[in-house]
Parts: sequence; structure tokens; C-alpha cells
Amino acid sequence: MAANRKRKRSPLLWIGLLVLAMGLFAAYKVFGPNTGQLSQGEYLYIRTGATDEDVKRALQEGNYLGDMWSFELLAKQAGYPARVKAGKYKITRGMSNYNIVRMLRSGRQTPVKLVINKVRTQQDFAHLIGTQLEADSNKLLQLLSDSAFCAKYGQDTNTIMCAIIPDTYEFYWNTGAEKAFSKIQDNYNTFWNDNRKQLAAAKKLSPQQIAIIASIVEEETNMNDEKGNVASVYINRYNKGMRLQADPTVKFAVGDFALRRITGVHLQTVSPYNTYMNSGLPPGPICTPSKKTLEAVLNSPSTDYIYFCAKEDFSGYHRFASNYADHMKNARLYQQALNARGIH
Repeated sequence: MAANRKRKRSPLLWIGLLVLAMGLFAAYKVFGPNTGQLSQGEYLYIRTGATDEDVKRALQEGNYLGDMWSFELLAKQAGYPARVKAGKYKITRGMSNYNIVRMLRSGRQTPVKLVINKVRTQQDFAHLIGTQLEADSNKLLQLLSDSAFCAKYGQDTNTIMCAIIPDTYEFYWNTGAEKAFSKIQDNYNTFWNDNRKQLAAAKKLSPQQIAIIASIVEEETNMNDEKGNVASVYINRYNKGMRLQADPTVKFAVGDFALRRITGVHLQTVSPYNTYMNSGLPPGPICTPSKKTLEAVLNSPSTDYIYFCAKEDFSGYHRFASNYADHMKNARLYQQALNARGIH
């Protein structure tokens, strides 16, 4: 009789073990690792307006998952198909279906660290934004050339680049063009506090004029300890009504930033940015100057310099002069050095 009872229990035991195994298997599929080869890198990009099918296609094409079936099953249970959120998501090796679905469903994306250094043109700026964010570069260019849009930020279509201060910015990848620019403008507003506005006013210059001068200084020298003197030359020339005659503005007008020697042909380039042909400041900046350069202009010393020329030792430093005779001596030294090196 005892033997018979044992035989009757054995099917129940096997069923129990089977249920347990199925539970463990299901738990593994939910909480165990389910990443594939990640052939397109760790980051999954989901565009604005994407559907659940778009997400599944991206996961498959990028080999992000080892088992798509189990992912889809859990995603449906979690209601993800109706909660697709655009963004940049980091999928690391060993992540489980549970963690991936939870991340995508909640929209917990990885921020983008966008580094803006020296940018010369609106096209370059739009390209930088367009390659780092979902923002449409063409849309951004349209905004920068829209006088009504620029006026919202106290700028015009020439000075709008004054609002871009080199820095490290944090965005969500799916940020649009207008929102991206608005956040950059916030940094501009933070920089131009009351103290800096007062420093600009003391020089009888606006923040835009400071930025334009700083953009020229940025292109003239990499030496932070002489940027103040370089700025003083241009401020003195501007105040005296003299033409700035800044070589970097000619490069900007020509559109060739690799020019090493400015010739008479270049000086004849017809452009409002050619300060050899036009008096006053250019209508906008010729690059986005760094905070250090902006500060150097704001705190530039009071000098009588109206000329400067690169030193003939090619150290990157300059010789300054307050009269034309001394300037010509300095210029001849530099021209002789250029000739000796065969630089044309």
C-alpha cells in the first residue's frame, strides 16, 4: 500500500517541478541578461514620432537583443507599445529585458554632453547641433536667418551668433532646434550679468560689440596674456573712427580661414565684414569667442596702441606700436621672416 501511495504522488511531483522550472525560466527571461552583439554601439536612438514597430526594427538592426520574442512579450505586458518615448538610450551588455523595457517605457534617456568651442559660421554651428542632437540643422539655419526669431533674443540676423558662448552644454538628444538655441541663450544671459554689462558700458560698448571685438581678438592670438592689449588696439581704432584693418575679418569675408598671408587681392573683397574697406565694427562676430577672450576685452587696459604686428620669431606673440613709423619697422621684420620661410 505504501508503495502505491508513492507512485500516486510522483506525477504531482513532476508537475510541480515542471511548474517550478517554467517559473525559473520565465524569471530568467525577464531578469536575466538579454543583450546581443550591440553592432551599432551601446546607444539606441529613438526618433520623435517613432512607433513600437520602429523601435523593434532599430533593436533588430543594431543587434541590441539576444532574444526579441521575450522582449516583445514583456514589453506588451508592460504596455510599452503605447508609451514609446523619443531619446538616446544606453543599452549595456548584460542588461535584462526588465531593465530595458523599464528604461524605454519611463523615457530615462542618457543626456548628451555637447561641447561648443570656436565656431565661425552659422552653417558650422547648425551642422554641429544637427550631428549631436535630433534637431534639424536646416530648421536651425532658417531660425538664425529669421529676424523675428533673432529679435526675441535681443539680436539680429548678424549678431545672433553673439548669443553662442563656447561651453559644455547638456541636452536630451531629442531636443528640437528652437529649444536647443533657447538653452544656449540661457547661458548667454547667465554670462552677461550686471557686472559685465557695467564693464561694457564703461567702455561705451554693448555686449554685442564686446563679442564682435572679442571674436577678432580670438582669431588674432592664442596668447591669453596679450589678448587685452590686442583688444585695446581695436577699441582705440574704433573710438578714433579708424578702420580696424583686421586680417581675420578679411579671411571671414573671403571664406578661407586657412589663409596665412593676406594680399592686396584679398583686401579688395567686397563684404561688410572686410574691415580694410569698411569703417566701424563688422555687423556680427567672425567666430564664437571664449569666455576668457570676452573677459580680456571687458578688462582690457587703457593704452595708446593703434597698431600691432606678429613677432618675427613666430612665437605667436605680437609687437605693439602707437605710431605708424614704429609699426612699419615691426611689419618689415615680420615680412622678411615670412619671405625667408617661403610663406606666401
